[in-house]
Amino acid sequence: MQPRNTHLNSAALRGAVDLAAVKAAGEAAQKAEQARAERARQAAAAEESGVELPGPAYPLVIDVSEETFEAEVVQRSAEVPVVVDFWAEWCGPCKQLSPILERLAEEYAGRIVLARIDVDANQLIAEQFGIQGIPAVMAVVAGQLVPLFQGAENEANVRKILDQLIAVAEQRFGIVGGSGAAPVEGAGAPGRPEDPALSAAHDALDRGDLGGAIQAYQNVLADQPGNVEAQLGLAQAQLLRRVEALDPQAVRAAAASDPASVSAQLDAADLDLVGGHVEDAFGRLVQTVGRTFGADRDTVRLRLLELFEVIGPDDPRVTAARSALARVLF
Repeated sequence: MQPRNTHLNSAALRGAVDLAAVKAAGEAAQKAEQARAERARQAAAAEESGVELPGPAYPLVIDVSEETFEAEVVQRSAEVPVVVDFWAEWCGPCKQLSPILERLAEEYAGRIVLARIDVDANQLIAEQFGIQGIPAVMAVVAGQLVPLFQGAENEANVRKILDQLIAVAEQRFGIVGGSGAAPVEGAGAPGRPEDPALSAAHDALDRGDLGGAIQAYQNVLADQPGNVEAQLGLAQAQLLRRVEALDPQAVRAAAASDPASVSAQLDAADLDLVGGHVEDAFGRLVQTVGRTFGADRDTVRLRLLELFEVIGPDDPRVTAARSALARVLF
């Protein structure tokens, strides 16, 4: 067993990544506040003049293919959370879930867009996203993939998951959807009390109790699979936990000697990130995605998305790496 690097500790690592996360969160919060103020101004002006606010300038339910995914999903997700429904004509549970998603997309009136992907007609994209069974529902927010749930769900549960997605998209990323959208109760409301379980997870992370933080975030996600804030917190805690036990010299030697080793490249990318070499971390994983296939490719791609979350969606390095990843995948 390699000796543990005594220069790496959870407090130091947490400081290394939190600077970017705090910056991104602050910018997103500022954008969200500006957007809320603009919506309030528009609503007041419309009420005073008796003019109805226009609805969103984009369709609320769309069928997406491999050719249109980048424009209709990834690019659109900078304006509004895009909920992706993976389905097939022969799938019985899909026929139960899809009408619920379509009805809620219309009801939310621009706060989300529903993108439907037929896995039979788009097998490549289903494989790239690691779809093992359908129905499967994911979201893309600011270009970041967020798994929501798999299998049929009742309308009450779907509504709860979408409410959480909308709130986090607004509060963390400043994404508010259509200007004419009806507000969702509790979403983005100032002074809204934080979930005690989520607060406990944040506290554990702040204390450097990485094992406790990971378990606490997992507990939140067990009850609230679509809680995006818990997913992001879990990604950060898991990054810190992974790097805490690594010997940097041994990891870098292994990555240099065996570029085809997925595990070695993943470890090296983690070390690159917490060491401040963000472009190196992203570039390493994009290159690894390009030379892997199947389950290995999906493992590397998902790790890269986790690292995007740690740095923040508005960071230009994330934007550049996301474009590079799209070129490799599509």
